[in-house]
Amino acid sequence: MEAKKVRSTFIEFFQTKQHQFVPSSPIVVKNDPTLMFTNAGMNQFKDFFLGNEIAKITRVANSQKCLRVSGKHNDLEEVGVDTYHHTMFEMLGNWSFGDYFKKEAIEWAWELLTKVYQLPKDRLYVSVFGGDEKDGLDKDMEAFDLWKNIVSEDRIIFGSKKDNFWEMGDTGPCGPCSEIHIDLRTDEERKAVSGFDLVNNDHPQVIEIWNLVFMQFNRLSDGSLKELPAKHVDTGMGFERLVRAIQQKSSNYDTDVFMPFINFLEGKSGKKYGQDEKTDIAMRVIVDHIRAISFTIADGQLPSNNKAGYVIRRILRRAVRYGYTFLGFQKPFMYEMLPMLAESFGEIFPEVVAQQDFIGRVIEEEEASFLRTLDNGLKILDQIKNELQASGGQVIDGKTAFELYDTFGFPLDLTSLIARENGLSVDEKGFAEEMEKQKNRSRAAAEQETGDWIMVRDDEGVEFVGYDNLTAQSKIIKYRQIKDKKGNRYQLVLDRTPFYAESGGQVGDTGILISSSEKIKVIDTKKENDLIVHFVDKLPLEPNAQFSAEVNATKRKLTMNNHTATHLLQSALKDVLGDHVQQKGSLVNEELLRFDFSHFAKLTDQEIARVEAIVNAKIRENIQLSEERNVPIEEAKTKGATALFGEKYGDFVRVITFDPEFSVELCGGTHVKSTGAIGLFKIVSEGSISSGVRRIEAITAEAAEAFLNSQLTLVKEIQELLKAPKDLKKAVESLIQERNDLRKEIEMLHSKQAGVLKDDLLKQVETGDDLNKLFVKVSLPSAEALKKIAFELKNEVPNLIAVIAAEIDGNPQIAVVINENLVSTKGLNAGQAIRELAKEIQGGGGGQPFFATAGGKNLSGLDAVVAKAKTMFA
Repeated sequence: MEAKKVRSTFIEFFQTKQHQFVPSSPIVVKNDPTLMFTNAGMNQFKDFFLGNEIAKITRVANSQKCLRVSGKHNDLEEVGVDTYHHTMFEMLGNWSFGDYFKKEAIEWAWELLTKVYQLPKDRLYVSVFGGDEKDGLDKDMEAFDLWKNIVSEDRIIFGSKKDNFWEMGDTGPCGPCSEIHIDLRTDEERKAVSGFDLVNNDHPQVIEIWNLVFMQFNRLSDGSLKELPAKHVDTGMGFERLVRAIQQKSSNYDTDVFMPFINFLEGKSGKKYGQDEKTDIAMRVIVDHIRAISFTIADGQLPSNNKAGYVIRRILRRAVRYGYTFLGFQKPFMYEMLPMLAESFGEIFPEVVAQQDFIGRVIEEEEASFLRTLDNGLKILDQIKNELQASGGQVIDGKTAFELYDTFGFPLDLTSLIARENGLSVDEKGFAEEMEKQKNRSRAAAEQETGDWIMVRDDEGVEFVGYDNLTAQSKIIKYRQIKDKKGNRYQLVLDRTPFYAESGGQVGDTGILISSSEKIKVIDTKKENDLIVHFVDKLPLEPNAQFSAEVNATKRKLTMNNHTATHLLQSALKDVLGDHVQQKGSLVNEELLRFDFSHFAKLTDQEIARVEAIVNAKIRENIQLSEERNVPIEEAKTKGATALFGEKYGDFVRVITFDPEFSVELCGGTHVKSTGAIGLFKIVSEGSISSGVRRIEAITAEAAEAFLNSQLTLVKEIQELLKAPKDLKKAVESLIQERNDLRKEIEMLHSKQAGVLKDDLLKQVETGDDLNKLFVKVSLPSAEALKKIAFELKNEVPNLIAVIAAEIDGNPQIAVVINENLVSTKGLNAGQAIRELAKEIQGGGGGQPFFATAGGKNLSGLDAVVAKAKTMFA
């Protein structure tokens, strides 16, 4: 059975059991501070388990894109090394929200695996929760008895809390689980050792394929368990492992999920899969990672240097490193697999097909950039190697190895490999210590202690009234305290709120809550799953009181100006640049708007001017807002509404229209009633933020007016400084030409002075039989002059060692130059010398063995530099 058929069979089976198929949610998590990426199929249904929302559909099935490379569930280092772990994987799942429970979940799982997929029953084992004394939980005898009606007891294992009690995190919904395992070993191996003894023992051929989680508890922050108001079923089956079992392969990578990509790598590299362990690992890493990278970019997360973007960049660089080191790829290659990926997954995840070209170009640019970085790292490693060999050292210290890893993406094994080839070794213990320090810094930065919610009244849902009102009479449903690096903060949930929660790039509202006895400042509003959470400066003295919730109207108004302007901007960009423009991120607050979009070239001044003109024309038209709420998603699409990749839309959406022929978008943000309220729109910057993504920053209303006035004032001041010429541009051009002419004259004078100085220095060279020395303090006009003199002296004086301590514009600089012959015959090294000499001027520097420079802070130390050099090279 082909992989595509395996997937469709799963979905169709549960549809016959009255389950509704739900599309995968984005792989990048939004509105959930506990997660960076979707790591399980249940993530998008978290609110149902928590009781924050009542499920309209109680039976659901889907195939969810998951990524496990951070936090509690992190499989990155196993990926490629073994044959069954992945970064990105599909999780097939079926859910019951307060409907059926253990009996149906167990019976249907067995029916699907053995009757529909026809997996052999004698290869299957099941495990159930064996209890936990610390939590006061007994064995799950209910699940045991249900399984006993299906399989013999010698196929049922009582598992530990680690293996058979599923928890979403340190807190939250959890419960016992029952796992189904399959033994894929040969008949001979199975006769020799029972599969019963290998379950949950990391055997590569005895693997878990399906986890049936019975959600019945909530883990509180103090570690205790509390019964959930309703019991749920959450199952997850690894698609790749299931396909492996059905296709009777010994590795996930041997299935048709991965083999087309491996075949591509074989053809491109000229190396065969299955003949060399390192080559095999490299191919597995690459074909796994290309999926994680592509799906994440498709869902709106671009590679970057922080948070989720940094994780994706690390994954991409890990794949490139393996290709570079073991497959010989020195040019971008991963992007070439995008058409195959689109073909393989287009039916279930159409966003990859829709953005195929964009994803490919982003990956290609990232690959090219990292290959350049990798080349620079190799040069630095070569320099380190030369310095060690010159000094007689044999160990690359752990801190240096870690800097190569952290800055240039060099894994420890690559540094160790190059070291061994040159008769060196790496201080791996020191590397591990530096790695742990970084992890501790990350933990400290992210550490947050969150208290449990304290309920004030029954939670009957939260009503948002902020589209129509800036005030509301509200009551507190629950509150809690959080502690993090910002100190103590507090969160409230209201039954009715006019406060907009940060979402879709628009910042959260601020304002106040007023009761008859107190005033509480709302400093931010955010979404946590589907809750609207108000961050406040203190806890309420009287939680049961009624409050007047009042939004900061000025901030909201300015924010709405900027948000509506982003809609007009996106449409204008499409008009000017083309339909390939897609929003890739935004920030909208009361001060400015920031809009990231897909485009691969810098905007010209003419293009920027045209975009501005279109937006301002639409503002002057004073187009009335057309807002439609609770529109069926398919109906909204037929209207041509623009949707964002990476956003999870429900069955009903809100449609914002400013002229049906110009701007129709799905949007949950707040907007002006007519475009004329924006007043004025002005782009203040445009540039690249990553491969294939540009960023525009713009301002509106009073901020735009103030900006233009400041520019006019500046022009007027310049005119006055230049005696109010009739042609200001011509006057400035004349001034620039005059400055350039003067610079040339100064450079000629400096060159003459340097020539005179060089002749003087040649006379001061101390000559010897096998080497010539020059240790001197001078005054020079520039660092370039210092370098020029140093090289000219080296070229004119054979076997020269020169240390020139120079004062340049009141600052100390040093140059060390050594003839290449002395570097090779006497083991002298300018880079090593400069680091020692730079201490005298409280500075640092570096360079190559034959030439190095340093700068510093202590000008009075130049004399000590000369004295030290004479001793050093005595």
